[in-house]
Amino acid sequence: MPIKFTVLAQIRQIAEADNKTLPPLTDDLVLLDSGLDSLAIAVLVARLEETLGFDPFTESDDIFYPVTLGDFIRFYENGARSHEGDSRRAG
Repeated sequence: MPIKFTVLAQIRQIAEADNKTLPPLTDDLVLLDSGLDSLAIAVLVARLEETLGFDPFTESDDIFYPVTLGDFIRFYENGARSHEGDSRRAG
């Protein structure tokens, strides 16, 4: 399943559980304007780690905080490639 689909599905589930209305989930949506507060974003990161099997925030040496939804998704996509490469080298 593509990372983008997984991220968007998790955002929708979190918003629905919190009875929050989301704006259109476009790549240029600023995360702070998404309707998700910092706790909801932390829940999102935890759920994505459980679903995807990695957390790019802890696995990356870069200090980076994505500003837009597109940045967030790309960060996870790049993290998936790095994680996959690390798994191949370890095996």
